[in-house]
Amino acid sequence: MSAEQTPIQVPQLPESVADATVVALHRKPGDAVRRDELIAELETDKVVLEVNAPADGTLVDLAVAEGDTVHADDVLGHLGPAPAQAAEEAPAAGEHVEPEPDPASAEADEADAGDEGPEPEPVADAGSPPPPSPAVRRLLQEAGLSEDQVRGTGPDGRIQREDVERAQLAAGSGVGGKGDDTSRRPAADDAGRDSARAAAGAEPPAGGPRAAGERGTERVPMSRLRARIAERLLEAKQSTAMLTTFNEIDMSQAMALRGRYKDRFEQTHGIKLGFMGLFVVAATRALQRFPVINAALDGEEIVYHHYTDIGIAVSSPRGLVVPVLRDTGNASIADIERRIRDFAERAGNGKLDIDELRGGTFTITNGGVFGSLFSTPIVNPPQSAILGMHAIKERPVAVDGEVVIRPMMYVALSYDHRLVDGADAVQFLVAIKEAIEDPARLVLDV
Repeated sequence: MSAEQTPIQVPQLPESVADATVVALHRKPGDAVRRDELIAELETDKVVLEVNAPADGTLVDLAVAEGDTVHADDVLGHLGPAPAQAAEEAPAAGEHVEPEPDPASAEADEADAGDEGPEPEPVADAGSPPPPSPAVRRLLQEAGLSEDQVRGTGPDGRIQREDVERAQLAAGSGVGGKGDDTSRRPAADDAGRDSARAAAGAEPPAGGPRAAGERGTERVPMSRLRARIAERLLEAKQSTAMLTTFNEIDMSQAMALRGRYKDRFEQTHGIKLGFMGLFVVAATRALQRFPVINAALDGEEIVYHHYTDIGIAVSSPRGLVVPVLRDTGNASIADIERRIRDFAERAGNGKLDIDELRGGTFTITNGGVFGSLFSTPIVNPPQSAILGMHAIKERPVAVDGEVVIRPMMYVALSYDHRLVDGADAVQFLVAIKEAIEDPARLVLDV
């Protein structure tokens, strides 16, 4: 390495993460790059890390390939000085200088050049937008869109998840809940927005549809995050005495409250009013009444937490992640909704910080965004319980001796029976049911 070359190094990895995998290289040797331009993306078992150019220059070499395992401070490649502009270089004595081409003849030459074969692939210029993240590239592939068909609204014109969804809707694909007519899909759309697309979704298949009659198989290695999810779920099943209790909630009053104030709420706070904020506040109050459900087992000791940090399970293109809402007992519904939306957007782009995924005393997951009517969520150790929300469906129910149609949601509480008794679990779920069916309880704290 010459003295003028700058090493491009792996950043410091999060605590408890030993190594990372190179999942994408966005530049190749010889490319001109700008300072902070994306060079590579590294995947750990928790987050995706971006490696950016430390300065303007030319990428001299790359010491790694996609799929390689790297450690903190490893050198990924070297950055050399930016090439001098031709206009700034004075010709040496006796050096032949080409005359300036005539504009008319240059246009003719360009027209003739089309018959001579394809032009060499141009090097990305400094004004081109940064490439999309792996998660967004996967969405583009699934939607059948190219980068040229989507206008990026991110930093420097980078394509974001929302840009892909807008392009899908503009193309008439009907995919992407943000553009759905809420009057036609109140349950699925509302539940999806409120949970920030929360729930454990299956990872999409690597290959596209096959021709009719074609038989075959494809082997794709598990991502680090998917492998970690599998490990954690198996650990939960083997190390806890898990039991699930169920109830149903009449969402009439919550939906009426939302319908009455959603416009004013959005004008005041700059965020849409959903149901997840109500559920987080209701769960927080219930956790304060039943502290054992907010506790954890540590060997033969019970650890009671005097705070509520609630994890919201979010399905990202890479798999399930659970960012944590800190101190929900001191947060307003607007704060909660704003933070959930931020989590969902950054989870889709792999931008969540490792500290945002740590801890948590309780978890809420919502399978209703995908249409789930009933499920038994798995406890997230070392927590003692998890609340599962589901789709809102109109069903006949008995009210004051009469059969009426109401928007109903099944809810489930899975808990570690080693620590939580059935009576506490049932009463906890009833407390949430009562709060959502009569939202005034959340205001009056009764």
